Order: sequence, then structure tokens, then C-alpha cells
Amino acid sequence: MPRIPLVDLAAAHHRHRDAIDAAIRAVVEDTRFILGREVGEFESEFAAFCGTTHAVGVASGTAAIHLSLAALGIGPGDEVAVPAHTFVATAEPVSWLGARPRFVEVDAETGGMDPDALKSVVDRVRAVLPVHLYGLPVDLTAIGALASAAGVPLIEDAAQAHGAEYVRDDGSVVRAGAYGRIGCFSFYPGKNLGAFGDAGAVTTSDPALAGRVRRLSDHGRTSKYEHLTVGYAARLDTVQAAVLSVKLGTLASGNQRRRELAAAYRSRLDGVGDLMLPAELPNRRGVYHLFVLRTRHRDGLLAQLRDAGIGAGVHYPIPLHLQPAYASLGYKPGDLPVTEAWARECLSLPIYPELTEEQLETVVAEVRGYFDRV
Repeated sequence: MPRIPLVDLAAAHHRHRDAIDAAIRAVVEDTRFILGREVGEFESEFAAFCGTTHAVGVASGTAAIHLSLAALGIGPGDEVAVPAHTFVATAEPVSWLGARPRFVEVDAETGGMDPDALKSVVDRVRAVLPVHLYGLPVDLTAIGALASAAGVPLIEDAAQAHGAEYVRDDGSVVRAGAYGRIGCFSFYPGKNLGAFGDAGAVTTSDPALAGRVRRLSDHGRTSKYEHLTVGYAARLDTVQAAVLSVKLGTLASGNQRRRELAAAYRSRLDGVGDLMLPAELPNRRGVYHLFVLRTRHRDGLLAQLRDAGIGAGVHYPIPLHLQPAYASLGYKPGDLPVTEAWARECLSLPIYPELTEEQLETVVAEVRGYFDRV
């Protein structure tokens, strides 16, 4: 393990260990491992946190997207607008349903879906699926207006953005997962709110849509042995719900600590080499799931950091439109140049609430030292 890991799950667990042990013990003693009371409790807590009336716990963030698309009736012959710079899980469920992802160029400053690029395709898609990349909300006003004008739902991929906030034009604040028709969250262990395995949630204030997602996640059933539709085995299990309820209590303070660490990185790395630091925008309050900078020297800097025992990473090195899995769609290098530049140049530095000032200074010193020599 690197001496300064990209994500330190052991340190995160130490902070919650006693409460988590007690929560898991309660589930074991109750033996309600599937849809126990802790699932409903977490769903209510998470909906309240996000500012929606409903949250449905599901098996993973990928399942959240899959079930949301299915509940909205996306199927064969449809197209869904998806940013090209994201993890493949954003696009996979589109394909599973027989639909086609329409990969959209991203914004040069943030890496999120570019509203100007969306304009040229929105009239041909059945849904718009932007990603709040690295924990920073996309331009929801512009993207939402385009989706609304086209009469298609906005589905937020908020897998990296638990607690991120967007300020509307009227000054009101909305959290990620509460702006669009439906929001999709991942609780993969390394996320700001992470489970002890795969887990996810869908958020919405549409009760009928929440009901469809819940039914689809549990074999399409309306009672134990009556199944209204063909569904899936995609429920949130009780142990994960218990763990998530404990950790939800410190999510806001953890996000604030990430912002403080991001500010420290920013002040110490501003003007170093050709670094492009993460965007800070007045109407968007990110949660820094990742601290991602850009440089033309990415591979050399990455090698030095790893040699120094620092767990830097790359999110994401191959754009979706150039992935072998999507070769049949016919995209080629140069089709989405901004996305491709992000893939060549992005580099993630360690950031998590338990990162110490000493560790951060070590990372900064290695980065500055590298640029002193190139």
C-alpha cells in the first residue's frame, strides 16, 4: 500500500468503527438481511439529506442508473445523451436496455457535459444523463432547460456528488440528485458516502417513479408472489443500509474537510508548471470526491508520485467513445477533442477527510519538485 494512498479506507473505518460494529450486530441479531428495517430508515434519512421526498436503496450505482432508465421506459431504438468523460457505468445500463448512448463532448473547464454540445443532439435523445464529475455539479440550469425544451427527462448521475450543491438563478440551493427528474447515487466503498461493498440509491420527488424503481429492484413484485412486471434482483441489503446510516451522520463534515483540503492544494499549487487546477464556480459547491488537476506532463508526474509512495490516479484514461466495448458505434480519435484532452492530461491527487496536513504537504512538495526539474 502506498504510504499516502489515493483513498484510505482503513482510516475512514477507524472513525466509525464502534458505531458500525453495533449497527451490524443489530442486523445479525435481527436476521432481517433482506429489506430489514434499516433499509427503510436509511432511505428516509438519505431522501431528507438530498432534499427529495423519496429515496430507493438499490444494489449499486450502476443499478441505480439501470433501474431509473427502465422506470422511465428507455428501451430498444432509443438514444440517451451521456458525457464521454466518465466511468463506463454511466453508459452500460443504456446498452443493457437495448438503447444507444449518444456520447456528448465535455466542458474544457470542468470535464462535465457541455451544454453547447448537448444542443446539437438533444432533439434526438429520449433522456439526458449528465455526470456531476469528481463531485462538482454540471451546469444544471442550461442542461435542464435543454432537456425540458426537448420534453425528455434529466437523470442526474450523482455517483460522485453526495451533498454537492447547485445554486439556481433565483438564489435557491438544491443538492445533487434533487434537481432532475431522478438522481442516481453510488455508495461504492471509496465514495464520499461509502458502504462495505456495492450499494446505491435512486432519489426522486415523483412518487409514481419511485414506486416503479422500487418494484423493478425487487423482481417486479407487488406482493411476495405476485409480479406485475419482469424485474431484477437489485435491492439494497440490510447490512449495507446499516453501515450507510452510521456514515451519513458525518458526511457533511467530511465534505467540508474535503473542501478545506482542496483549498490547501489550490493555494500551494497555483502557478506551478502548467497545472490546471479544479474549477471553482460561484453557483456550484462541489464535494471533491476527487481532486483532479490537468497537465501535459501527466504521465511523468504520475510516475514520480508513485515512485515516492503517493497513490495518485487517473480518472479516466480512455474516453467512452474510444472504448473497445463501444467500437461498434463508429467513433474515432479526434471526434471529441476536449474529452480526449481530459483523458490525456487528468491526474487525481489524494483527498479524503482523514488526510493530514503533513501528508498533503508531502504530496505538494513532490508535485512542485517535479516541475522544478522539467
